[in-house]
Amino acid sequence: MAMGDASLVGLMGRVTGTVGPGLVGEVMVRVRGGAEHFLAYPADGKGRIEPGTVVMVVEHLPPRTVYVETVYDS
Repeated sequence: MAMGDASLVGLMGRVTGTVGPGLVGEVMVRVRGGAEHFLAYPADGKGRIEPGTVVMVVEHLPPRTVYVETVYDS
């Protein structure tokens, strides 16, 4: 069963490898009853997001790339 492009959008994750400009970051996203790693980039193209930060997926490029932004009210 193929995942739709929008299925990850809006899901929360946690940064496991620094996300930022010029870096290929990594996030762990809770999806399909488990947690999976995705390559991650900052949604604004410039912010640096440190490991442990809670983020939300704003865009998903299949199969394993996401754009994320920090969740401030977590």
